[in-house]
Parts: sequence; C-alpha cells; structure tokens
Amino acid sequence: MIDPDRRPKADPARRDRATRQIAAAPETLYGCWTDTAKLARWLPPDGAEAHIEALDPRPGGALRMVLRFASGSPGKAGNAHDVVRARFVTLEPPHRLVLDIRFPSLDPAFDGTMRMAWRFDPAPGGCLASVEATQVPPGIEQDIHERALASSLANLDRLAQTL
Repeated sequence: MIDPDRRPKADPARRDRATRQIAAAPETLYGCWTDTAKLARWLPPDGAEAHIEALDPRPGGALRMVLRFASGSPGKAGNAHDVVRARFVTLEPPHRLVLDIRFPSLDPAFDGTMRMAWRFDPAPGGCLASVEATQVPPGIEQDIHERALASSLANLDRLAQTL
C-alpha cells in the first residue's frame, strides 16, 4: 500500500487540454460516449486499442476500459496496457460529461483521481469539442497527455464523418 504522505501530488494549477472543431451536432458526438462500440473506436489515442468492460453513462455509473499499446509503451499497469476505472460525475446531454478517472498502477506517480470534463458546444458548421483534465497524476507527462487527448478528438472527428 502506498503511504499517502509519500505519494507524489498532482499540481492543482495544471490543466491538460485539447479542442477540435468537428462538423457534427453535439447530439452525435455525445452519442459516441454512450455506445460501447463507438467509444472503443474513438477514445483510445493513436497506437492504442480499447476493450470496454463496462459503460454505465449516468451519474455514479462506471466506465471500465483496458487500453493496449502497440507502440511498445510500457503502460501504467505494465505489459503495454493501461486499466482505466472511471466514474461518471456529471452528464448534461448533449453538451457535457465529467468523469473521475483512476489508473491502477504499482507506480505511485500514477496514483490519484484525475477529473476529465468533455464538452460539445454548438459552433458554425457543427460543434467545438473540447476536453480538460485536472488533478492529473504527476507521472503523466503533460505534453504527451495533451497529444493523446488531441488524438482522441481527431479519432472522434473521423468517426463522426461516418455516422
């Protein structure tokens, strides 16, 4: 068990962000959060594949997902994979979702609960999709995390064009 006094602390001022203009309605993009097949297609960043073990998009509901990396990334859970355990905090269809996310890991640098807020705001030609992560565990490098978030939004854009 990790001694809470020795655990690395998240920087309270840190905000990891990504945004993307997507030619789709907020309802379409929000729907990609509530369908396991669609979520598995767009949420994993480039170089990863997802297996959704549970999806219950309601306040207090769970998201459990395993990400497998082909790029040789060691992953937070080891053996080139991450385990994602999340709880939906807020759902405001079709514009906003907030989740608290944990990555089980033996490395204390990944310990803690990260909050992610996803927004789908109407904009000319579709909507502005954005994500902001706070309370990010210090083991997650900000530049790599922001590239991964941008990659997920690019995947969502590609998926939305097929719907």
